Amino acid sequence: MWVLVLFDLPTDTKKDRKAYTIFRKKLMTDGFQMFQFSIYMRHCPSRENADVHIKRVKSFLPSKGHVGIFQFTDKQFAMVELFIGKEPRQTHNPVQQLEMF
Repeated sequence: MWVLVLFDLPTDTKKDRKAYTIFRKKLMTDGFQMFQFSIYMRHCPSRENADVHIKRVKSFLPSKGHVGIFQFTDKQFAMVELFIGKEPRQTHNPVQQLEMF
């Protein structure tokens, strides 16, 4: 399960920039990595674990701006096509999930 957090936060004032920085740092502290500017992602081993991280992100939402949170399965994420210029780029190999019998 992948969790993507997309955000568009104001940076007009010093207070806005500080709120942006705090939000971004808290995402990284919680294990999110930058996918693109203002898009951070994190792999979670289960839906329950993803719910924990989503709840955590909701707890430190800034007072201004727009934030979206998406969940994707490993199979859905594997279908993402990434391009740099016109050349396709290999997507990250999804983390292998082990099954216990």
